[in-house]
Amino acid sequence: MKAARLYGKQDLRLEEVPMPEVKPGEVLIKVKAVGICGSDLSRYTKLGPKFPEKGPLVWGHEFSGEVAEVGEGVTSYKAGDHVTACPALPCFECEYCKKGEYARCMTLEVIGAVRDGAFAEYIALPERNLVPLPKSVSFEQAALIEPTCVCFHGLYKLNMQPGDDVAVMGCGPIGLLAIQSAKVFGAKRIIAIDIMEEKLEWAKACGATDVVLSKIDDYDSARNGVLDVTNGRGVDVVIESGGTPVTSAQVLGLGCKGAKVLYLGIPYGDITIPREYFEKIGRSELTIYGAWNAIQQGFPGKPWTSVVAFLEKGMLDFSPIITHRYPLDEIEEVFKANYERKTLFGKILFFPEGVEK
Repeated sequence: MKAARLYGKQDLRLEEVPMPEVKPGEVLIKVKAVGICGSDLSRYTKLGPKFPEKGPLVWGHEFSGEVAEVGEGVTSYKAGDHVTACPALPCFECEYCKKGEYARCMTLEVIGAVRDGAFAEYIALPERNLVPLPKSVSFEQAALIEPTCVCFHGLYKLNMQPGDDVAVMGCGPIGLLAIQSAKVFGAKRIIAIDIMEEKLEWAKACGATDVVLSKIDDYDSARNGVLDVTNGRGVDVVIESGGTPVTSAQVLGLGCKGAKVLYLGIPYGDITIPREYFEKIGRSELTIYGAWNAIQQGFPGKPWTSVVAFLEKGMLDFSPIITHRYPLDEIEEVFKANYERKTLFGKILFFPEGVEK
């Protein structure tokens, strides 16, 4: 079968590889749609494989597909079922896993890092990682369930309330999904912040009620924009989804007294926080939340069943977020173009069976 394996920084190769072995308790899935995660781009551009000593592995972890074969002992699925899958691989044995806190697993890993992932025609995974899909939900939409679950996991942690005002810093795919998630959770006002006007247009299409064009050369522009929109109050919930050292500091200045700040982005660099912003934690009595992955009790947990239900009811729609669709055959060129910043991307999806013209 065809699959894309990561050999090193800027070294992703589409190759012919053996079909996955279906072990007892596992399910073979024919991949229908698979997306690029922001973490994929960071590994491609800066970091390379997490465990290079394991050799090149099939990459990718945001996907949907159809059950092709079930292994011995599998009882919940049959050939032809539509599924997505949680890519997380907790140990289920450490102190955190035993409490159902799987996102805190001592040895938590994901597919594509320690076992083959989904940039391929087929993938095999344990039965417990699969999530069933109603056939009314398209494979294209279902490929974005995993990153949306990341947002839901964070919002469940901070116990967001209907009527809250929310600011989302950074309008890449995770930020756009956070906007849709906040809307489903009942946000009254959603303020989207980014340095690119094009991304703010995407944010409005996803449900942002207000937008703030931040400026690279004006550190306080995000805060001032939010204060203007909220008449000097600030917001109840702040979501950092930009994943940069600057935005990771700026978000501390956007909340009202007692606001909740949720970090979803991953800044691959050291963060310097101006004193005025850092003091907001104490002086405004902020509560800071970190959210990692998308797994909770009842593995993979409530975010997964919730996102599937909202998709089925039409309360989530990822169409404005998906900007590019390619056959899997073009994956090398697409990653290279993204690295060279030749195109402005939202969410990129690959289709192993090809893209309908």
